[in-house]
Amino acid sequence: MEKFSDVVVVGGGPSGSFCALNMAKKAVSVIVFEEHDEIGTPCHCAGHLSITGLKNLGLYPLPKRVIENVFYGVKIHSPNGSEFTIRFSLPTTCVVNRALFDKHLSDLAKKSGIRYFLGSKVDSLTLDGSLAKLLISKTSGETFKFSSRIVVDAEGTSYKILRQAGLTPPEKGFVYCVNAEVENVNNLEPDKVEVFLGNTYAPGFYAWLIPKEKDVAKIGLGAKAGNPKTLLRKLMHKHPAASKKLKKAKILQETFHPIPLGGPIKRAYAHGFLVVGDAAAQVKPTTGGGIILGLNCARIAADVAVEAINTKDFSPKFLRVYQKRLMKLLGFDIKVMREIRKILDRIHDKELDNFISLCRRNFGEEDFQDLIETDFQGRALLRAVKKPRITAAIAYFLLLSLKSILK
Repeated sequence: MEKFSDVVVVGGGPSGSFCALNMAKKAVSVIVFEEHDEIGTPCHCAGHLSITGLKNLGLYPLPKRVIENVFYGVKIHSPNGSEFTIRFSLPTTCVVNRALFDKHLSDLAKKSGIRYFLGSKVDSLTLDGSLAKLLISKTSGETFKFSSRIVVDAEGTSYKILRQAGLTPPEKGFVYCVNAEVENVNNLEPDKVEVFLGNTYAPGFYAWLIPKEKDVAKIGLGAKAGNPKTLLRKLMHKHPAASKKLKKAKILQETFHPIPLGGPIKRAYAHGFLVVGDAAAQVKPTTGGGIILGLNCARIAADVAVEAINTKDFSPKFLRVYQKRLMKLLGFDIKVMREIRKILDRIHDKELDNFISLCRRNFGEEDFQDLIETDFQGRALLRAVKKPRITAAIAYFLLLSLKSILK
């Protein structure tokens, strides 16, 4: 006999679990299918999250075992090794153990009555009339059929189920990333994340160093061109600042994954179908961070799915409200972040060197306190430009960008 649930969530990552959790709070029956045998593996990102973003979602404080470190600021490095530090009076971000973070969210969902099928891959999806039909294969080789009123796609960047639902995945704007954990790092500053800019080491994106404990850290980079693995070694051994810390570091493990930077897909809904998280490219075009945005959209998707079930209307016309609500939340900030990304992509390394040097000479940490918001960056920028000194810095940065174009 074919099995049934009001909602099926494809993927047990943060967006999938949080969406399921929010539906469970409203007495909707939900099943989560996760293709891997364990929640949280394989890990695809460093897990650097804003504390404000987590608080706004009702997820902070997290269990102590989940948090690996907290940070008060960031040190930004230019390609030639110039640096500028921004430090806030309160902790602004934290780094989490991604496997434990994912398990924490799934545990919350399970306690609310959500059932998880691990090692269960959705091979095919058919949106057939009033029901969605799914074919599931288990790692044991067993297959079975399942049906639901609504499917929430939280599969990540494979886009298999998205395509089967007749929707269009992102086609451009990807960066390809490597995340690694390293030991024997010299001179770690435990209260700061370090960022390394410039096309010499991370063409089209940036690199990062995130301290965990003592001499252990997470490092990584993204690139639109070149081999991320090769570029990471170049950063570790050649960058004027990074090499002082990382030249003798030992890589313990590393993973690779793509990030879509083009902004949310134009249509994240179909008949009886909603898309959340990386599967919908709900990712910041500036930094590539997607967890907080994905969780916000997952909460919206949960609300819309519950409304659809209560009204028994699963049509695209009804579910279109999901797209409207998520773009009301994200639209302005995504537009601003896209423009910032375009500028960053155009600017030459020499101009970045000049800009970071200018910031170091002319600005203090107090000038950037309004930039404490790391998720909704368009709104943060609006607050910041009210300060004449910040406006001058932005104008200078735009001038350097224009200079790069004209070269």
